[in-house]
Amino acid sequence: MFEQLELDDELCRAVAELGYKRPTGIQELAIPAALDGRDVLASAPTGTGKTAAFLLPACQFLLDNPRQQPGNTRVLVLTPTRELALQVYEQAKAICQFTRLTCGVITGGINYGTDHELLEQNLDVLVATPGRLFEHIEKEVFDCREIECLILDEADRMLDMGFGAVVNQIAGEARWRKQTLLFSATLEGSGVVRFAKDILNEPVLVEAEATRSEQGKIHQWIHMCDDVAHKYAQLKHILTQQASSAIVFVKTRERLSQLKDKLLSDGIEVCWLQGEMPQDKRNATMARFRAGEVKILIATDVAARGIDVPNVSHVVNYDMPRTADVYVHRIGRTGRAGKKGTAISLIEAHDMWMLPKVERYAEVVLKRRVIEGLEPKHKAAKLPMKKPKVKKDKKAKKAKAKKIAKKAVKKATKSTPKAAD
Repeated sequence: MFEQLELDDELCRAVAELGYKRPTGIQELAIPAALDGRDVLASAPTGTGKTAAFLLPACQFLLDNPRQQPGNTRVLVLTPTRELALQVYEQAKAICQFTRLTCGVITGGINYGTDHELLEQNLDVLVATPGRLFEHIEKEVFDCREIECLILDEADRMLDMGFGAVVNQIAGEARWRKQTLLFSATLEGSGVVRFAKDILNEPVLVEAEATRSEQGKIHQWIHMCDDVAHKYAQLKHILTQQASSAIVFVKTRERLSQLKDKLLSDGIEVCWLQGEMPQDKRNATMARFRAGEVKILIATDVAARGIDVPNVSHVVNYDMPRTADVYVHRIGRTGRAGKKGTAISLIEAHDMWMLPKVERYAEVVLKRRVIEGLEPKHKAAKLPMKKPKVKKDKKAKKAKAKKIAKKAVKKATKSTPKAAD
């Protein structure tokens, strides 16, 4: 129970209203360490309660150490995307609802005047995207000197999106802070760990696997496609005959525009999310999808992380992602919080090279299935077999090098003109 984590009654009451009955694995491990004032480096799969794992100890710190006089933001949460920032902000408001703590959010795509009005308030918790916040820091509109706790959510994604340098600068501006919490979906690779060394001070390492009750069972398979028309026919069948709520991923804005126009012309209602979209339109899109007004969301990879919508029955990879880790983040939009989900990839011949990479990374075998009446007519393309490299011994290498050198000398000798008598 959350009471055993030594959280205030107001926070426990808010958690109960949110529907949490007991702490998740990441919450049990991260909250005590954070309450002890330690820096935390934490990783856990998506959908396991990471947001509450950093918001609850941060809010407890604010309640234990109330503000003595009006001032600037005390807890700063940085997220890589606008959608994630808004979701963290909503959860922060819900957790603080029975306290006097105030929360705010700043992202790109919003009028600067609105930001200025917000920053003039005595905010306890501010959730922000790095780019927009740093603009305010450079213009001396936002003061980092009173930040006591800095939280980085989805740190690996921030690095992927090129925010590493900006986040380091923000951390430098907030150098008087008492605590830093870094949360990531994965700690694989040296990037996040190296990033953490620059920002964290002797952190507690917390790595949580999803418990059986938290694990969403995601059924994954592929459909082979003869061509674009065959691929679209299979997508249309999935959306109209199988999915109750779906996110369809495409790789570019151009592809998104083509696909949504085609689906709309066929009478299939969709909404869409892409980069460089005004924030009010993004918010309206997500509100319609969350409310179930529209059952199908088409998205580019800007939305692969941060979308936390319950009851998404299907994720469809209309275009395969460029890397295997993005595949994992995409399919994580279904099967959340212990529920079942389905992830289907529509594969053309040019996608075949990506399959073994995804299977190795996700540790899964993607089985092939067919839709009755839409069976592929052509055989699937086979990946070319790589020829094994034959190791040559050192003597053979030296002999070959001498042979090449001799040929070069002879060639140079022949091409040199003879001196005149």
